Amino acid sequence: MSHSGSHHHREAAEHYEQAARHHREASKHHDAGNHEKAGYHAYVAHAHHTFAAQHAEEAEKHYATAHAPPF
Repeated sequence: MSHSGSHHHREAAEHYEQAARHHREASKHHDAGNHEKAGYHAYVAHAHHTFAAQHAEEAEKHYATAHAPPF
């Protein structure tokens, strides 16, 4: 990816927020006994966590290659 570090930080934050929303939905459906919907939302939340981690890693790479002090 050739995006700026700030782009990756924003994308990671958005994916973490989406993951939190889906975790809340999963919890609500689990409490209501609808385990199929709870499982769906847990699955989607996991995907958002994965995407967030990828963007966080890209932000780290950007820092390491563009901003880190030389040693």
